[in-house]
Amino acid sequence: MEFFRVINKQVTEANLQKNITPETLEKFTETMFKITNNSPNFTGATLWGEFEISYSKINGGVRFALVSCPNALAWTITTGFPPERNKIVLHCTINRTQKPAEFVKEITDFLNEWETGITTQF
Repeated sequence: MEFFRVINKQVTEANLQKNITPETLEKFTETMFKITNNSPNFTGATLWGEFEISYSKINGGVRFALVSCPNALAWTITTGFPPERNKIVLHCTINRTQKPAEFVKEITDFLNEWETGITTQF
């Protein structure tokens, strides 16, 4: 399943990469924070519990993934590419085509949190 949010903010790739890091999660979300550094990944608290989380700077921004998540939840925060080149695109995926409505709502709440944090911080 895929989930998209287009956030009406103009920033650069470098600005996203500088400001959205494992150390700054609490600025962007209420339910996530870094617990320990396990280089190159880190342990973080999420809405769904503790996970090993990967973080990468990617072309256009950053990518996070819950490494041990059975749904392979991952999300990117990018700019400069379609579907909106001059805005921030928040894109989240899981490796399932269907999930219970409750879980889809949790993902929606998660994205709402990120969207609010990104809008506030940028």
